[in-house]
Amino acid sequence: MVTSVANEVGKYSGIINGVNRLFGDIGSFLRRCLFRVLSVGPIPTHMAFIMDGNRRYAKKLILKEGDGHKAGYQALMSLLRYCYELGIKYVTVYAFSIENFKRRPDEVQSLMDLMLEKMEALLVEESIVDQYGIRVYFIGNLKLLSEPLRAMAEKVMRITSNNCRAVLLVCMAYTASDEILHAVEGSCKEKRNEIRLHKSDNGVTEDVIGSEKFNSMGVNDAQNFYDDTLVGSRGLKHRRGCNGVARGFQNGLATYHARESFESNRDQVVTSKASKSGEFLDGCGSLREEYPVIKLVDVEKHMYMAVAPDPDILIRSSGETRLSNFLLWQTSQCQLYSPGVLWPEIGLPQLVWVILKFQHTRSYSEKKKQQL
Repeated sequence: MVTSVANEVGKYSGIINGVNRLFGDIGSFLRRCLFRVLSVGPIPTHMAFIMDGNRRYAKKLILKEGDGHKAGYQALMSLLRYCYELGIKYVTVYAFSIENFKRRPDEVQSLMDLMLEKMEALLVEESIVDQYGIRVYFIGNLKLLSEPLRAMAEKVMRITSNNCRAVLLVCMAYTASDEILHAVEGSCKEKRNEIRLHKSDNGVTEDVIGSEKFNSMGVNDAQNFYDDTLVGSRGLKHRRGCNGVARGFQNGLATYHARESFESNRDQVVTSKASKSGEFLDGCGSLREEYPVIKLVDVEKHMYMAVAPDPDILIRSSGETRLSNFLLWQTSQCQLYSPGVLWPEIGLPQLVWVILKFQHTRSYSEKKKQQL
């Protein structure tokens, strides 16, 4: 009797599994047809997501707090599949902000454990990384992570480094302000090393800007020298002649103080070369020719996000319109969307709607970019 019941249950289970596979195949076919139609129009290269609403989702369904994040992970996996099937090469997700470390210690630890578990899952054969040939980057101040989590992040990046079909950027221990600070510091260090190696035509030593003194004259003395010589005369063009900017040096970096503005070549600034005795020889030249200066490209190449182009679309779930210190540098020309669903509820309908909106406004956005 028990055996026959078990056989019947097994038979019905097989039928149910077969029906589920059939509906799954039909759904996959219809999705591919839909993506084929969408592909007629422009497809974004890079999409970014702020995954907002996991905890509210758990409260809404009276679930444990951690279950909301687990549901959010499943939503992320589905969206990644849709994006890569649609031909979107780069996807960036805001997984954990530096500000999130201020949450309750048990909640932070729970999130760290969940991320460690999901990182390990990415390396399993037949995972989404393996299926779509995804290269994974973990973006942010990884030194703030625990040692096991940081080691696993480095392992995932190393193992997936040869994948090239798609890219997933996971922002952990990240804020845009921290990224910008990191980039500026890196640029300053790089340029300071270049300046130290620079040899002046007049024999200024390599360490001329390496300390708070400029050829035996303190920073304050140098600034007072400029104040006395540049500001006491009406014939400023004769004395300055270089865009009304005075220069000083502090902590190894050039500093500039604007005086009265007047027409001049913007690349020309007041420069003075110091002899070994500390005497200033007034002269006018191009600071950019004398010493390397920090340019926009120098800052951008030190950004955490330098490995990917700027996002075309940023989506924040749950209807919130705040960026929450996420990709502030990279989203100046990015289209922003805020669907009202919580993150675990987001899916194909919201993605298709966003793509259609992107295609509708694409020509206008391109024109604005060309005007800049």
